[in-house]
Amino acid sequence: MTTKQAHEHTRILVQAAARVCEDKKGEDTRILELDPIDSGLSDFFLITSALNDRQSQTIADEIEHTLKRDHGVMATSVEGRRQGDWILLDYVDFVVHVFLQERRAFYDIERLRKSARPLTPAEFDEELKAALAAKTRAARSKAGEKPAHAAVTKPKAKKPAKTAARKPAIAAKPAKKTAARHAPVKKTAGKKSARKK
Repeated sequence: MTTKQAHEHTRILVQAAARVCEDKKGEDTRILELDPIDSGLSDFFLITSALNDRQSQTIADEIEHTLKRDHGVMATSVEGRRQGDWILLDYVDFVVHVFLQERRAFYDIERLRKSARPLTPAEFDEELKAALAAKTRAARSKAGEKPAHAAVTKPKAKKPAKTAARKPAIAAKPAKKTAARHAPVKKTAGKKSARKK
């Protein structure tokens, strides 16, 4: 998998996790696309808020379940699930932060990552759709070029030359048989004309 493909795959996973946050009524869900300088840490942060610890645990559990079931991906580490005030799910290429509202305001991760580009799930979704549409168009244009390329290479094949070399040998054999067949026909024609006389 190339770096670009891995990045696209990560975006799909982040989108799936953000959708869970929205479905479970997470509030003020944001995706931070981290600056390449911070990419050693992670590519994305997904941040959402919950009203109480039970809701934050439900959101985290459902993200884990959805990503494992639909994408075969498991978090490398999970922290804070028992307390529920700040649950961190680390998927290496992206990290999910599920906060209680007051904890989120206190730690203010968005402010700490000023170089990151903040996106709403809707904006993130639009960017992903545009990227996938461009990839599809590129693949279709390449597929359209292949038949033309195949047509150019067919005349260069050696098979027609081998077939042409075999044809004279095959044609020579029936020519001898045809000559042998004509000889008896002439004799019978001569006999018929002799009988008529």
